Amino acid sequence: MTVLDDLMSLSSAEEFFTYLGVPFEPSVVNVARLHILRRMGQYLRATGIEAADDDEVRRLCRTHLEQAYADFVASSPIEQRVFKVHQDAVAPKPEPAKPFVSLTSLTGGK
Repeated sequence: MTVLDDLMSLSSAEEFFTYLGVPFEPSVVNVARLHILRRMGQYLRATGIEAADDDEVRRLCRTHLEQAYADFVASSPIEQRVFKVHQDAVAPKPEPAKPFVSLTSLTGGK
C-alpha cells in the first residue's frame, strides 16, 4: 500500500495526525477538524503531489498537515474561511435592483 492508500483508509482527523506523526492539541482539532483537513488538501493540490514518490508524499502530507494545523491554532475557522459558507458570509452583497416605474404607466400612456 502507498501512503495515499493508507490516508484514504483513515476515518478521523486524529488518525491523520497519528499516522503522519504530527503532534496536536485535541481542543484545537475538536473545533476545526474538517477545516484543518480541507486546508491540508488545498495545500497538497498546490504542490503537484501526483508526481512524487512515496517518501516525498509522506513528507508533503506531514508538512501540509502541520501548516494547516498551525493556521487554526492561530485563528478560528470563521477567520480562515476554508468553506464556501464562510466565504459567502463576508462576500460583498450586490446592491438590490431599484424598482422602476415608468412615467407612462402612471399617466395611463398619454
